[in-house]
Amino acid sequence: MYKLYSLLTFGLLVSTALMATANPGKPSSKFYEVRIYHPTPGKYAEIVDRFRQYTTKIFEKHGMENIGYWTPTDTSRKELIYILAYPSREARDASWKAFGSDPEWKAVVAKTEANGKLVDHVDQIFMTESDISPKVKTGTKSPERTFELRTYTPAPGKLDALLSRFRDHTIKLFSKHGMTHIGYWVTQEKEGGQPKLVYILAHPSEAEGKAHFDEFRKDPNWVKVKEASEKDGSLTTKVESVYMNPTDYSPIK
Repeated sequence: MYKLYSLLTFGLLVSTALMATANPGKPSSKFYEVRIYHPTPGKYAEIVDRFRQYTTKIFEKHGMENIGYWTPTDTSRKELIYILAYPSREARDASWKAFGSDPEWKAVVAKTEANGKLVDHVDQIFMTESDISPKVKTGTKSPERTFELRTYTPAPGKLDALLSRFRDHTIKLFSKHGMTHIGYWVTQEKEGGQPKLVYILAHPSEAEGKAHFDEFRKDPNWVKVKEASEKDGSLTTKVESVYMNPTDYSPIK
């Protein structure tokens, strides 16, 4: 009898965990921004270090929430990728205005760019949290993980169908194959632009992440779901993936 009770209890716990994964709850109202810094030639280490020593602290001073800082595992890609969160789009604009005019920041720029600019250009992606996202939490795990930034461009008119597939199937199958969910967002585009799905997963390593995706793609359940959901055509026109290592100062590791 005790053994049967234990099995039933275990089954209930597993069921509850799956339900929690499938139903992450009401999304946060925060406004998010992905910023990708492309340094001037030879300045990669210096821009990464400037964030370590100065920038993240001045961001906090002006009400910006540091979410995560990463560099691509492909070392030929000299980029610093990071995510900030704000209470709203208006708060974001006010914070950046205050940051740009802060005498402390101006002194840092003068000091660190005495021998030339550190940044060639910056790519920006504005986002809001999707209802399929778990609560985005900072924190570290041991051993340190590898992260994957994935961007899906939906086929015209297919964003809702893509989100439904993630909500009903994909997220649970990712969990089944050992992938950890960090956050899921929908991009905020200029008028007439096509919103995209952006999400981050964590893996024990890049090799294991790729192996888990291979297993996922071969999963009979996924094969069936993909075929049924794409009977009228693919839900995406482009899928992009970047594997990333967290910096030593990243709030998420």
